[in-house]
Amino acid sequence: MNTPLLGDVVPDFTQNSTEGPIHFHDWIGDSWCVLFSHPADFTPVCTTELGRVAKLKPEFDKRGVKVIGLSVDGLENHGKWGDDILETQGTAVNFPMLADVDHKVSDLYGMIHPRANAKLTVRSVFVIDNNKVLRASFTYPPSTGRNFDEILRLIDSLQLTDNYKVATPVDWRDGDDVIIVPSLTDPDEIAKRFPKGYKTLKPYLRVTPQPNK
Repeated sequence: MNTPLLGDVVPDFTQNSTEGPIHFHDWIGDSWCVLFSHPADFTPVCTTELGRVAKLKPEFDKRGVKVIGLSVDGLENHGKWGDDILETQGTAVNFPMLADVDHKVSDLYGMIHPRANAKLTVRSVFVIDNNKVLRASFTYPPSTGRNFDEILRLIDSLQLTDNYKVATPVDWRDGDDVIIVPSLTDPDEIAKRFPKGYKTLKPYLRVTPQPNK
């Protein structure tokens, strides 16, 4: 069981879901993707998470990102749990949920941590770009719900830094100043790329307004 590493093309798989069989690479297509796992159906923290993701789906759509969940329960449980999510969170689940009863996907992606629980998946997140490459991943324990606003912020940073020679500083939000990457040293190229100008705090720390705003 190996967890994919940053820069890897993520493993492909075919698995049943609440929206029919998912052929993962084909399903991603030309989009980005967030694959995230849950310990089990009918659990309290997971219920709040799925409701939050459903409400944020327009924000993921706006960024060209598909979302897909996973737990080790079957499709029948997924369907009944969806009714509970609608009742308690005020929204229907509007994205597919993988039914990973055989742990095929969990094992491919290293989602089961035996010292936490040998049978259930932990709260893993995989951010995958439109080339099927893993760009970010992290894991939370079953007792702690994730912050999906932070996942959106992370995607904003990744998509921005893919298109411009910048990095994003601590606590950055879309629209804040960014950092010119240290590898960019030619003054003419810097002036061309960043016509709004920049401030040099240190030779390696140059701050500029976000270039696509």
